[in-house]
Amino acid sequence: MAKKSKKKGTEEKKKKKKSGFGAAVTNTVRRNTEDLREGRAVSLEFFKRNAWIIIAIITALIAVMGLRYRTKTRMTEIKQLNRELERAESEKLNEKAWYMTLIRETELTRLTTEKRLGLRYQEEPPVVIECEGLKPTKQ
Repeated sequence: MAKKSKKKGTEEKKKKKKSGFGAAVTNTVRRNTEDLREGRAVSLEFFKRNAWIIIAIITALIAVMGLRYRTKTRMTEIKQLNRELERAESEKLNEKAWYMTLIRETELTRLTTEKRLGLRYQEEPPVVIECEGLKPTKQ
């Protein structure tokens, strides 16, 4: 007798109709699969019943396409900015090296004048003087 009551309880649960959003979705899916099996999937009634699903799917597809486009454009912008950053860092290093040579040069001239060594910075390269009997030596 106990077995019969368990069977009745499960049968009653199956017979009870579910209510709410989940039940509506389940019923819609069941109805749509029946329509597909019977070949009525492309009828006007199908589109009337499932207009909200179709609109949701189309909206999701458009959103995904927009997200992908935005991602690609931002990736190209990031690559371009990385190239500019590399160029700027290279230029910074060149400027720093030039600045360091200037600092060393001014420091050396300051020290030579302070110590009164009589040395000065030569702006032009040395001139080689040729004599008739002597050949210039290579350095």
